[in-house]
Amino acid sequence: MKAWEIENRLAADQAEIPLRRLLSQQWLLPRRFIHYLRVRQNVLVNGDYRPMNTVVHPGEVVVLRFAGDEFRTADSSYVPTPAAHLQVLFENRDLLVVNKPAGQKCHPNYQGETGTTMNDAAGYLVGTGNQAYMVHRIDQQTSGALIIAKNPVVVPILDRLISGGLIHRSYLAVASGHLTPLTGSWRWPIGRDPLDRRKRQVGGDHPQAAWTDYQVLTANDRASLVKLSLHTGRTHQLRVHLAHAGHPIIGDPLYNQRVSQPPLLLHGAWLKLVFPFTGEVKIIAAPTANYFRQNLLKYHLEKV
Repeated sequence: MKAWEIENRLAADQAEIPLRRLLSQQWLLPRRFIHYLRVRQNVLVNGDYRPMNTVVHPGEVVVLRFAGDEFRTADSSYVPTPAAHLQVLFENRDLLVVNKPAGQKCHPNYQGETGTTMNDAAGYLVGTGNQAYMVHRIDQQTSGALIIAKNPVVVPILDRLISGGLIHRSYLAVASGHLTPLTGSWRWPIGRDPLDRRKRQVGGDHPQAAWTDYQVLTANDRASLVKLSLHTGRTHQLRVHLAHAGHPIIGDPLYNQRVSQPPLLLHGAWLKLVFPFTGEVKIIAAPTANYFRQNLLKYHLEKV
């Protein structure tokens, strides 16, 4: 089991607060992590262990040491892809943002499976001292920006930033027909389709709240280019909401009976990323692939 050490120098504008509050409220570390840091005296300020009620100051260096048993998944078990080809959009000490291609699975479904984005990330990180940890998913048929953690410390932090709406994703979709009105929100709950286990539907079995904002960027009688923003992350949420609105995504084999020939024209184009520990915000754009741009020309939506 690999041990991990995270070192951060507090910014010049850091508020003077107790160490416990820094760890729990500002850095969003789980209680379990903080418990082990305290009882094992594995949190150091300027090289020395400090009790949790110690007030920290700007410029001080805080080191967190983890033995590995603090994590739900201590060691990444993805089989590394040799000579992995990964389109990295952004990278820092703690994470990668990659542009996942359409048609590739995010992660293996069984032990030893290869060929997924997480296998490629594991291969990319071989020899760096880091490992690949999954943070969120994108449908196999969907392309776009995907966050991958490089250590297990930041996984629950990123989870909290996503669930709290601080990290969020925006997509481009080519939908069938002329979508009106040009802007709006859908808050239709989504559950399982009782007749097809592969699918979801508005309502359905055990529905959960789902919220999508949309903006039509350009449109004609055949198709609309739509920007979509997720407030929740239900399975197939964008595909189901557009289909329920009467404008299924072109190329969607599950939800578009009129134009079902793949590829699915849905792309995770923008990611608002909040960095763990620093709180810095960055907007990352994921370029569309050639097939997506060619379809914009085909449906006369290229003036965007």
